[in-house]
Amino acid sequence: MESAVDELQPPERLLMGPGPSETHPRVLRAFGTEPVGHLDPAFIEVMDETQTLLRETLRTDNQRTIPVSGTGSAAMEAAIGNLVEPGETALVPGNGYFGDRMAEMVRRAGGTPVTVEAPWGEPLDPETVADACAEHDPSVVGVVHAETSTGVRQPEMAEITAAAHDHGALVVADCVTSIGGVEFRMDEWNIDAAYAGPQKCLSCPPGASPLSVSDDAMAKINAREEPVRSWYLDLSLLDDYWGDERAYHHTAPINNVYGLREALRIVHEEGLEARWDRHKRASAALQEGLWALGLEPVVDESVRLPSLITARLPGGLDPGEVVETMRAEYDVEIATGLGAFADEAVRVGCMGYGARRGPVLETVGALGETLARKGIDVAPGAGVSAATDEFSR
Repeated sequence: MESAVDELQPPERLLMGPGPSETHPRVLRAFGTEPVGHLDPAFIEVMDETQTLLRETLRTDNQRTIPVSGTGSAAMEAAIGNLVEPGETALVPGNGYFGDRMAEMVRRAGGTPVTVEAPWGEPLDPETVADACAEHDPSVVGVVHAETSTGVRQPEMAEITAAAHDHGALVVADCVTSIGGVEFRMDEWNIDAAYAGPQKCLSCPPGASPLSVSDDAMAKINAREEPVRSWYLDLSLLDDYWGDERAYHHTAPINNVYGLREALRIVHEEGLEARWDRHKRASAALQEGLWALGLEPVVDESVRLPSLITARLPGGLDPGEVVETMRAEYDVEIATGLGAFADEAVRVGCMGYGARRGPVLETVGALGETLARKGIDVAPGAGVSAATDEFSR
């Protein structure tokens, strides 16, 4: 006998972890817009508008700037899988989880990854990158601008790209947790390929993920000796769909593109630099709230991401228990640390529609009550008071 399936009613959570973030209401409405065909002239106009807004948000003039049909990992694999040919060497960062994922994608593309080491919680040193380029002669250098696993912002991006270019390598940058919330200047920093996801600072559900490649990067792709191993993510084929020809390749996720377009429209209306500043202000208040509750920063302030704070818990608390209590009792989602920080830290996001007074105060309030319930000697409202003071500055 068949059982009935009830109407979907997910719990109402405040999403303040490493992603997905709070979805902007306008983006949700855009998702509910009536779809049209993926080759309809009306949708082609939407494609054009989305590409224009995406170039503006990435600060690039690259013609080949598209939303890849898939999550941020699909855009990541498109960048690496197209630019790394079998037998080539690629340098990848060793200071976080997503550098490790880069390495795995390089291997699956037939390349050889070489790790540029740095401790988790610290950025790469451009001189170390330069030395590794001189030693290994890579064709591609990967760099994570915003490391979601640690909360590190990679400074000196232009110096890293210069070191790579001096040795004839192209640079692939991960800006998943920075696009639309943290300063990122693709052309000014001479980045050859950049990929991202919409579910962080853009406050859009995943499914259509930004990717931009320079003319030099596209020239390398078009000159490959053998085809890209993934037909679906082959940029020489996707270029025919998103470029001037608009030739059929696959059925695009129409409503995901609608949502991304609206998210990028919101960025345009707010102003990119104003948006960067808002994230800094909201993050400063969040951090003051965390420190007032006895948490300690994992990452030095000079390289700390405003969009994601990794903080050590007081009293040897188990991060998993804290995360579960906040979700179950307060409907607030944060996350445990990863890798080297899995047993001691939590990660708290401050992204997009969540980088505002209300979500920040609700998060530190819930965390304060959770810590008090776990036996930590702290005034539950201390975090709210400290964050409020910072917002009032």
